[in-house]
Amino acid sequence: MKARSAPISAARVAAVVPQPPLQRKALAFAILCLGCFIAFLDIQIVSASIEEIGGGLSASPDDMSWVQTSYLIGDIIVIPLSAWLSRVLSTRWLVTIGAAGFTIASMLCGMAWDIRSMIVFRALQGLFGGVMIPTAFTAAVVLFQGKHKATAASCVSAAAGLAPALGPVIGGRITDDWSWHWLFYINIVPGTAVAVLAPVFVRMDESDLTLLKGADYLGMILMAVCLGCLDYVLEDGARWEWFSDDTIRMCAWIAALAGAGFVIRSLTYARPIVDLRAFASRNFCLGCWFSFVTGVGIFGLIYLTPLFLGHVRGFIAWQIGGAILWAGPFQLATVPIYGFLASRVDLRLLLMIGLMCFGASMWLFTPIMNQWGSEEMLLPFAFRGIAVPFAIASTVTLTMGALPAEQVKSASGLFNLMRNLGGAIGIAVSATVVNDRTNLHFLHIAEHLNFSNAELAGWLDRMTSHYIQAWGDPTASQAAALKKLWEAAYREAQVQAFADAYLVIAVCFVISAMMVPLMRGVTPK
Repeated sequence: MKARSAPISAARVAAVVPQPPLQRKALAFAILCLGCFIAFLDIQIVSASIEEIGGGLSASPDDMSWVQTSYLIGDIIVIPLSAWLSRVLSTRWLVTIGAAGFTIASMLCGMAWDIRSMIVFRALQGLFGGVMIPTAFTAAVVLFQGKHKATAASCVSAAAGLAPALGPVIGGRITDDWSWHWLFYINIVPGTAVAVLAPVFVRMDESDLTLLKGADYLGMILMAVCLGCLDYVLEDGARWEWFSDDTIRMCAWIAALAGAGFVIRSLTYARPIVDLRAFASRNFCLGCWFSFVTGVGIFGLIYLTPLFLGHVRGFIAWQIGGAILWAGPFQLATVPIYGFLASRVDLRLLLMIGLMCFGASMWLFTPIMNQWGSEEMLLPFAFRGIAVPFAIASTVTLTMGALPAEQVKSASGLFNLMRNLGGAIGIAVSATVVNDRTNLHFLHIAEHLNFSNAELAGWLDRMTSHYIQAWGDPTASQAAALKKLWEAAYREAQVQAFADAYLVIAVCFVISAMMVPLMRGVTPK
């Protein structure tokens, strides 16, 4: 077996490769961050507008879930391949192709004529968008040194954390003011800008087409099958009662077998498509876990909150977006604070602060009530906004800063994959908790709804009298009053179930914060 290469120091790199001016590196990094931002944005941009898209395409609610699922499947499949693709094509041309393909796929999504065409175009959008995500994280580690590395890490963390929060906001406003087609057309300008500017300014590495010969194509197939089936199970499992459904059960078996085959292949093949040796690093293993939990928090919160505001409060798209928007200003304000502290304070302490702020955000959601709106959600979202730069940026530096330079690209793909998998699992677990706990809480509430309760009997009498005055039909009025009671009880059961889901996520962050001292400190050179 080949001996592992020694880590490449910053001084050695500078001696061998002429370093471009800081301004040019900053411009290249900004282009990569823009591509990363629009790719993340489109994961959630449709979440507040699903009903409008479904109406426009004459699709059922079950079919509409695939508008998000297909994007995530394409995204998750291609992210681990990005390291190999960037070595073959170079980062410059990979981002160019990704941005151009993403822009064209976005146009096709806006022009979709039925749900089938939309699913295909969204999958393509996810595939092309997925290659732009890891390149920004790699650039933050490779292009900069010292205090600039910390600033770059905080910027890319802002893009990764802010985009999912802004997705429903922007999507809701666009749908209300124009139409759902513009959810996708707005990608044309930034996507074209990245596709045009990347070949000119992004010069991180060179292409190596010889890697196409002898590449691990079987490993690629096994990984794609595993991740595709796994994402389908996670996205649709709760809706079809998990393993009681034949399709879910079959996809779970396929994912498990393909995943086992992929791991064996990667550990035995001379040139694996994904270098799993990075997991030999304690920091990398822990960093992937923290990336996973952060994905649970980011996407779980963005899933639960619009669901609560839509189902319980009856908010429309732009109102949902306005409530979620609170996280944005706090996150942007925290970025320079993190940049100042990152070169002066142990990054493990900053990471712990980020994870605890995430946990505090989720904990502050647990007293949720059926009248909560944007004002009540200000403080929880403020903690969420503060948490993102501290949690993501610190994890990026601690995780990949300890790796040899030749492993950074591959590690970046795995690191980003874990966050997106965390998002998929977070959404799946949140949906399961809400569904199961709603039924449980409803049964508990129903046990106390009987006519021996004087307050309840009085409320029913008043509601019945109200409907009699309006309709004049005692039988129909009594049925309407009972229906109103059922709706009120079910609404309260839903609210309690949402509180349970937030609590589960909060516990995950508290446990993760306690694991931070296990990481080794990394001082940016």
